[in-house]
Amino acid sequence: MGWTVGRAAIFAAFLVAEAAAAQDVTLVAREGSIVLTGTLVGFDGEFYRIDTSYGMLTVDGQGVICEGPACPDLIAPKAVIRFTGSPDAGASLLPALLQRFAESRGLLFEPLETVGFAAVIRDPKTGKVLAELSFTAATPDQATAALGDGRADLIVGSQPEKPYGSRALAYDALVPVVAADNPTPEISTADLARVLSGEVDNWAEVGGPDMPIVLHALAPETDLQRALTDRLGLPIMADEAHPDLAVLAEAVAKDPWALAITGRAEVGRTRILTLTDSCGFPLLPTPLAVKAEDYPLSLPIFLLTPPRRLPLMAREFLEFVASPEAQSAVAAAGYVDRAASRQAMTADGMRLINAIQGAGDDITLADLKRLVGLMDGADRLSLTFRFEDGSSTLDAQSQTNLSDLAQLIASGQFRNEQVVLAGFSDGSGAAEANLALSVERAARVAQELAVVAPDLGAEALPRVEGFGEALPMACDETAAGRHLNRRVEVWLVPRFTDTPTSEN
Repeated sequence: MGWTVGRAAIFAAFLVAEAAAAQDVTLVAREGSIVLTGTLVGFDGEFYRIDTSYGMLTVDGQGVICEGPACPDLIAPKAVIRFTGSPDAGASLLPALLQRFAESRGLLFEPLETVGFAAVIRDPKTGKVLAELSFTAATPDQATAALGDGRADLIVGSQPEKPYGSRALAYDALVPVVAADNPTPEISTADLARVLSGEVDNWAEVGGPDMPIVLHALAPETDLQRALTDRLGLPIMADEAHPDLAVLAEAVAKDPWALAITGRAEVGRTRILTLTDSCGFPLLPTPLAVKAEDYPLSLPIFLLTPPRRLPLMAREFLEFVASPEAQSAVAAAGYVDRAASRQAMTADGMRLINAIQGAGDDITLADLKRLVGLMDGADRLSLTFRFEDGSSTLDAQSQTNLSDLAQLIASGQFRNEQVVLAGFSDGSGAAEANLALSVERAARVAQELAVVAPDLGAEALPRVEGFGEALPMACDETAAGRHLNRRVEVWLVPRFTDTPTSEN
């Protein structure tokens, strides 16, 4: 729905004017029974926020009359929306998303020539500014401080922070990169960890030539670098530090013996170094693998929201980011969108190779035939379910996936297809017990789906299958590999029905 000046009288914007902030306002109930005096903190077109002798209060604007010099001008609406956070995701994603948001509502998006990103959204008929938008790069600590004290309205970042809310925006993936002329073909996750921690400093120790490794990274306090450090559990022992991913990628591209971890969307002129696990399983950051979190260094990107009411236009933008139109803009910017996608099972022959090569003595030919029989003609959906460690509780991403799957089924996206929840386990323990555990996990997801979507009929609910340890995604020798292997996938199997014949 487009914003117009006529609507603006009802949905006025968030106003915080320095000159007015020091002045008192009086909110008088329309029936005159209540009078509140205080300092205006904000108005979003629906509610006033004022600092009173009773503390901070939020008051419905429809029930009061505002009196005093600090009262907002309802005839000249203007939302002020200030973003902060990760410089790379903020600079790459926000402009395209905000422009698409404005255009979807029939408004004009106008970038401003200034340091960093800034823009205005205008009414196309009157030219009036309806919103002022800005982005300021900041470290995670700086960003949360700004959100907490009201200097920012939304954070772009990869790590949720309490007590702030979060809205999933996109996916990225952390990938190792080298110069195009570096001859090293691949690196294992174990070797990569040894390089990042400083234990290894020569390419010969990780399958390359006898040359020193020059490790590049972002500054330790940046969002992406902190996410990488959290995954590694140790500080990154970098030789060269850079302010952003673009500068980092350019530096690596010029040095044949350089190595860095960067975002999938910011590889520049470098070459992604194939990542494998300790058993040689290739770990590829394909869009489906990133969405399904089969790739171990998948990196979600969030918009963090404060525990206060945001301007109406900011709230509408938060709703917009989940739309197909917004997610197409995410993909166009080089990131992995959050839309559920599907891929033919036969398109990923590497999974079958891994299944055969990684099959233990307990996996029989009959087990593999049953697996292949169901995979034949089926598609895999990117929605994948995993559980919190040592628990039968779905993790946070899986909870979101559950709602997405329920909506897709309810909207009839899978007509003439059987939805199958295929459970898998890691390879620790006996194969028979692992098979039972994989069925139990798939059944648990089906139960949770029935709770989330009670209106789904029995015929629409997924079929439950379990395959135990028969289709490993990664090596069971590491905790990370076992975590990847414990999962429930969503498969879409065609329903073949007999076509009735006409009688002569």
